[in-house]
Amino acid sequence: MTDDNVANPDAFPDARAEITLQGPAGALECITDVPEAEDERPATVVICHPHPLHGGTMHNKVVTIIERSMRELGLRTVRFNFRGVGESAGEFDDGYGETDDLFAICEWVRRTRPGDALWLAGFSFGTWVCLRAAQNLDIGQLISIAPAVTRFDFGELSRPDCPWLVVQGDEDEVVEFEAVRDWVATVEPPPDFQVMEHAGHFFHRRLMDLRGLLKNGVSGALPEPHS
Repeated sequence: MTDDNVANPDAFPDARAEITLQGPAGALECITDVPEAEDERPATVVICHPHPLHGGTMHNKVVTIIERSMRELGLRTVRFNFRGVGESAGEFDDGYGETDDLFAICEWVRRTRPGDALWLAGFSFGTWVCLRAAQNLDIGQLISIAPAVTRFDFGELSRPDCPWLVVQGDEDEVVEFEAVRDWVATVEPPPDFQVMEHAGHFFHRRLMDLRGLLKNGVSGALPEPHS
């Protein structure tokens, strides 16, 4: 069911903006932002939040540090609430409907920023949604932070044909470090697997370290700035 009152913006906002996009279940609540003009690169990253039934929203601290780090690298950013979260319409759908939500966001980005590389980044549950969507999208970079491999069957999905950064804390109390390590070992070719020592699932007191790791980890995939 869709909401006929939702009108997607015809252009990507040129400053930080709270917008509503049309998703397959109705309105999707989003925040977009842009880098400093002198830093801008032709790429936009869409960021997916953790599990909706466990308090996950686009305002999660790990999500916001992903957003900040990517914007500082020169990317435009989009984060959004999955269906049933915040002002987004619909109900939780175990990652399946949420993947459709992500497709709707990506379609809007493709339309409003046709010259940009599309990047995907997810945290926890959001990594599952991003990897599912990456099966059918041409993306320039995938970022998976604390992938929820003990909750969802990542092994059934193919490796996307793009640079892939996986970040995992070795003291994660939600997703076992060993499970993530073992899953990464099955992926061919392997992603760039970065272990953050003494970090838990939510990277408490380590967010600035995560910011630096992210910026360094994706630097090789950054498109050149427009001349």
